[in-house]
Amino acid sequence: MIFPKIPSVLFILSSAKKTVTGKPAGWYLPEAAHPYYVLAPFFNVDFASPKGPDHPIDESSVKAYKDDENSAKFLNDPEVRVKLENAQKLADVSVKNYEAIFYVGGHGPVMDLPEDKDNVKLVSDFWKAGKIVSAVCHGPAALVGGTDASGASIFAGRTVTGFSNEEEVLFGTVDEVPFSLEDRIVELGANFVKPEKPYGVKVVVDGKLITGANPASAQGTGEALLKLLQGN
Repeated sequence: MIFPKIPSVLFILSSAKKTVTGKPAGWYLPEAAHPYYVLAPFFNVDFASPKGPDHPIDESSVKAYKDDENSAKFLNDPEVRVKLENAQKLADVSVKNYEAIFYVGGHGPVMDLPEDKDNVKLVSDFWKAGKIVSAVCHGPAALVGGTDASGASIFAGRTVTGFSNEEEVLFGTVDEVPFSLEDRIVELGANFVKPEKPYGVKVVVDGKLITGANPASAQGTGEALLKLLQGN
């Protein structure tokens, strides 16, 4: 189901249930909730994942953010619930229906989205169409296969951020992911920048590519996306 209000932004969620070691994965609650409520007053927001409505939430994020107002609101929002229950499969998404794409973080996106053929095509098609591509925390992992019209990585020559090696070590999850997000982005030719302190707020806008570093950066990533959308 696609909600008809226009213009629209597409939030992408992971369908991965497990990390490399078999621990629960999924998408991270505040990284969806905060950008959603920044954008929802001005734009329709739809959801999609590789398996459509099958997109597990990281339950640890529900526990960690149970006192976070936007996260609690998101979980209990009837409109959000309907949207999540009717999430599209990535293979069914039409780029022309959206002004921007946004990747919610969590360890799930590192597990399934980098190698998902439909996702790689979607990222590339959005970029080639001159539309905004954005992601927060581990969400940029979903962009590593994206290419421009010349076949070059969308990261090449750009300044970006994401969940850093230092933050992964401090979080105790180095062994939970198949690759280092920071290392992979650097390998693809980007200038990777970090918050002044681990888990601090960091949002980077480089043209039509917007990236946020971690959960604390979710609100700012949504605000940067809104600003760019309204500027367009």
